[in-house]
Amino acid sequence: MGGVVALTGNVERVRTAIANASRSTGMDFDYLLGQAQLESGLNPAARAGTSSATGLYQFIDQSWLGIIKQHGAENGLGWASNAITRAGNRWVVSDPQMKSAILNLRNNPDVSATMAANFASDNQASLESALGRGATGTDLYMAHFLGLGGAKSFLRTMQSNPGASGAAMFPAAARANRSIFFDANGNARSLGDIYQRFAAKLDKGAAKVGATSLASDALDGKGATAFATTYGTSAFETAKANFASLAASTGLAGAEVIPGNGDTGRTAADWAKAALARVNAGQPGAATPPADASAVNLLRPTPDNARLAYLMLASLGA
Repeated sequence: MGGVVALTGNVERVRTAIANASRSTGMDFDYLLGQAQLESGLNPAARAGTSSATGLYQFIDQSWLGIIKQHGAENGLGWASNAITRAGNRWVVSDPQMKSAILNLRNNPDVSATMAANFASDNQASLESALGRGATGTDLYMAHFLGLGGAKSFLRTMQSNPGASGAAMFPAAARANRSIFFDANGNARSLGDIYQRFAAKLDKGAAKVGATSLASDALDGKGATAFATTYGTSAFETAKANFASLAASTGLAGAEVIPGNGDTGRTAADWAKAALARVNAGQPGAATPPADASAVNLLRPTPDNARLAYLMLASLGA
């Protein structure tokens, strides 16, 4: 089991950028965090060796130009959006220096996270319309992996026939990603198996960098109920246990604690730790309250930190 990434320096700046993108778009923080961890290890300067994929979320050139064209203006990047035009089936920028400047925005964690959140939100709306149910973080990651059309086909088929072969449906993707579509003995994995492996991978990546809940979970506020409907109850319990094991190794040091009005980061963190210790009193592995826990008012959640507290408690089964 991998260790927890130290949340200092560059990584902390990236987490803040992702948190801001989550708040501004409404996209789930833990999903965005897990996706960034899997794509780049939270490295804003990451570059792929086999494609143009660059930055925190590994956008290729064309995908980046497309998302900037669609959502740039609403996020203060009108200059970039206006410079992008369509030529046939490609996005183009006539000025080479302008094109370079726009593509280099992928290395800015604030811009990259905001564009990834908008892209995920667009995919969520399209998937939910096509599937007739709330989307999960895993659904979004399938759209990232297979493209939106491929994800719709994958998810529709999985709903009716989870045992179908993924390699038979997506031969090109299977040739390029054998470890995803085939087991160690060369047997083709089922759609259900591929999906659950992606869910576990997403949750593990998010937990390693301080997520407060399952990154693969439902995105419609229904939480475990929708998750269990999609994955099955046993799969949810397994994912929840795996997440709790990974998250416990952070000692709460990596949890995203957003101060409320009049709070500092320290007082908000102390409140969260003390609240968790109180809820888990007497349970194995219960959190240890801060030294000054007696001075912490446990009954003071604000609109700014109440959602965080709920997510932290929910992830521990409270």
